Amino acid sequence: MQGLRKVTIRGIGMVTPLGLNRATSFESALQARSAIGPAPDAITRLLPDALAAQVGAAFETGQTRAVAGLDRATQFALVAAQEALVDAGFEANDFQKGRTGVHVGIGMGGAHTLDALYTRFFEQLQRAAAENRDPTVIHPLAVPRMMANSGAAAVSMQHKLRGQTFTYSVACASSSVAIGEAYRALRHGYIDTAIVIGTEAMLTPGSYVAWNALRVIAKKHGSGLEASCRPFDAERNGFVLGEGAAALVLQAEGAEPTCSRAAYAELCGYGTTSDGVHITLPSADGQIRAMQAALAECGLPPESIGYLNAHGTATAAGDVVETESIKGAFGAHAYRLAISSTKAVHGHLIGAGGALEFALSVLALESGNIPPTAHLDNPDPRCDLDFVPSVARRLVPLEAVMSNSFAFGGTNVSLIARKFERSTAAGGG
Repeated sequence: MQGLRKVTIRGIGMVTPLGLNRATSFESALQARSAIGPAPDAITRLLPDALAAQVGAAFETGQTRAVAGLDRATQFALVAAQEALVDAGFEANDFQKGRTGVHVGIGMGGAHTLDALYTRFFEQLQRAAAENRDPTVIHPLAVPRMMANSGAAAVSMQHKLRGQTFTYSVACASSSVAIGEAYRALRHGYIDTAIVIGTEAMLTPGSYVAWNALRVIAKKHGSGLEASCRPFDAERNGFVLGEGAAALVLQAEGAEPTCSRAAYAELCGYGTTSDGVHITLPSADGQIRAMQAALAECGLPPESIGYLNAHGTATAAGDVVETESIKGAFGAHAYRLAISSTKAVHGHLIGAGGALEFALSVLALESGNIPPTAHLDNPDPRCDLDFVPSVARRLVPLEAVMSNSFAFGGTNVSLIARKFERSTAAGGG
């Protein structure tokens, strides 16, 4: 790996169901403070018992008119990116604009715009004959708002960034892929700085009923709505859809100008594989190979990983397969490894999930505080690893952490961050 550059994590921003910024979101995860509740009214009119993890109403009141005119997923992306850039210590003119890229992961594009478009179209179609209306009168900016790359374009335009700008749509692994591919671009010198964002806003009637038809959505738990997502628990019955965004500023070591903030950590491992087996059922083999590839890339033994943020969707099959894959990748160390699924409190953010969960893992690495798996009251005997039930672990010495994202379609991604040590030689990797 001679000549490849180290990649550091310099800034983090979040807009999540747990809070409207990084600090609040992380503390809520540590406190196992669930954001799960009733789905939006437009959904519960169709599905009265529907659950969701929503970004707080205070988000809307804080937006400017220009941002408010964009799709909700793009709004989230812009706000999370701004916090990450401020956190990194960048001022407006600090960038080498042509050497800074934007990589975004999103699962469903402008879902709110698309849902509103079809709602308006069919309503107009019903009235067209009786009232002599044109059913094709649609907002002229509908296409730019619902494009999957709308968030990447908006961030690059807002900050006048002219490096490579990519959007990845790989279901639940979208933003993990975005992080990994930005890492490779930085490592090999195509760019010097990257803003990587995972964003998703699909709490709409059309999207929700489609997910509900897959029979992977959690039902209300007897102990309360907030406890309905129960990864690795014997009473689990699915995940809760969430929304929001997380952003990370990544920078290659030696890049100029450098961020003024000290690095949170080094991003050192990216493993990605495809199952090639089934569109929705996970494969332990593919997951094992992704984790092993990430470990091999950063040259770390399994024993060096102190915390793993699991994909942990609380589905009947998924949690068992992931438990087996962790054992396959980590061997005996699997039983000593602290593992948790934070989806229990923030829901499944689909395309944004990987970025959020990796960012939470990085904050755990920096602080030594490991978020728990909330509502893990009665562990499934088949899920027999240390899933950090209910209560955070504080001031744990950590050297490296892993975050997993396993997507419908069979894409598996593992990311590893470790404590950052500056290279002693130019170009050291």
